[in-house]
Amino acid sequence: QVQLVESGGGLVQAGGSLRLSCAASGRTFSNLARGWFRQAPGKEREYVGGINWSGGSTAYGDSVKGRFTISRDNDKKTVFLQMNSLKPEDTAVYYCAADPSAYYGSDYRRYDYWGQGTQVTVSS
Repeated sequence: QVQLVESGGGLVQAGGSLRLSCAASGRTFSNLARGWFRQAPGKEREYVGGINWSGGSTAYGDSVKGRFTISRDNDKKTVFLQMNSLKPEDTAVYYCAADPSAYYGSDYRRYDYWGQGTQVTVSS
């Protein structure tokens, strides 16, 4: 099993920044590719982006391209989501996910492991 724990959420004004972390523990393959998703009340889960195991390749959803950046520190088994120029529509619970097949794309059904989520609220 792999345990994922997100942290770093909070309340921020529009235009501000936050950095989320996703720390992994458990089985030795915890330096997996990771995906970030978000879900706002009454809305479907949305792909934010993903990163491969080495950090050499990333992908982003259209709504966050140019504003969000995903990186990782494999020594710490942690993946980061740097969120800049935040907008009220970025308000959601943000989830980190991982899958042993090295997938980091937008199909949430492909991911086996999920964190508990962290709330991000952007005020206008």
